[in-house]
Amino acid sequence: MAEEKGLNKPVKLKADLAAFLGAGELPRTEITKKLWDYIKANRLQTKTVNGKPENAGKFIVADAKLIKIFNNTRITGKSGKVTDLTKLKEGETIDMMQMASVVSANIE
Repeated sequence: MAEEKGLNKPVKLKADLAAFLGAGELPRTEITKKLWDYIKANRLQTKTVNGKPENAGKFIVADAKLIKIFNNTRITGKSGKVTDLTKLKEGETIDMMQMASVVSANIE
C-alpha cells in the first residue's frame, strides 16, 4: 500500500487532543471529522458570538472538553495573522474558520 500523503497522512497528536480523540496519530481529515462529529453531537454550534449552543451556525461553543484543545491554540498563519485562543473561557465561541488553526496547533 502506498504511503499516505498530505491531509491523509497520519500526524502525531499532542496530549490533550490525543486524550480527547483516544488516538496518538490520525490523519488531519480524520481529526477534523471527529471534532465536528463531537461538536454536532453535543449541539455546540451557535449563530452568534458567545451565544447559547443551538446546533446551527458558524460559531463553535467551547465546552469543558473542547476548551483544553482550544486553549493550546496560538499559531501564526501564512498571512501573518495570529490565532490565539489561550485565554478563551468555557462557554465562549470560536469562528468555525479557526478550526484548521486549532488542528494545526494540536499536532506535532
